[in-house]
Amino acid sequence: MIEAEWWDYEERDEFVDALAGDIGFIIESALDARGSAVVALSGGKTPVAAYEKLAKQKLDWKHVTIFPADDRLVKIDSPMSNVAMLAKIFLPKGARVMPLGTDNPDYKAAGAAADARLQDVSWPPDLILLGMGEDGHTASILPGPDLQGALDAPKARRAIGVMPDPLPKDAPVARVTLTAAAIRQSRSLLIAITGEKKKEVLEAAIEEGASSKYPIGRVLAESDLAVDIHWSAE
Repeated sequence: MIEAEWWDYEERDEFVDALAGDIGFIIESALDARGSAVVALSGGKTPVAAYEKLAKQKLDWKHVTIFPADDRLVKIDSPMSNVAMLAKIFLPKGARVMPLGTDNPDYKAAGAAADARLQDVSWPPDLILLGMGEDGHTASILPGPDLQGALDAPKARRAIGVMPDPLPKDAPVARVTLTAAAIRQSRSLLIAITGEKKKEVLEAAIEEGASSKYPIGRVLAESDLAVDIHWSAE
């Protein structure tokens, strides 16, 4: 049974404040406990306002490492690049912002390079923040020929290259993503989503668990972590 606690907000501002507060608390706790913090943050439009608010917190940013939970294999200056968005917000604060991968025609090689890069990062992460699409995917664990590879990768494999099928219309490119195994190793796990449709999908995925048709249900079903879910109606 997936252990999940929902935090519902009627107003978007409340959602942003609470999400930024939770992420900041986890980072501060890691800094107090270990002198450093490592966090993986999701891309997309949903959490950007929370990241901007988080960046205003007085944290020891020079000891914080941030990398995207997944990214598109595009040029670093592309508007589709998750690491570019994170770098714009957190590099001026002094944080270390690490890419998973950039433009590379060989997505499997890009996944291997991303995995090698993460092997040099202090592990496990203190936090992984996930989003979710209306199709139930999380990070870039998407339908396609690499879905099972991302779901069933061995514990030591932290990242993998994936080619979605069908390609999403808003970003029709290959990706690199954290594996399900890597997500499950995090010290804490948050999910941030908005809208009624996504809430219905995530509720169904949690109820279905390991047999879910939604990738996020299968990721969470094998996790020992309790997950906090921040949801806003708008």
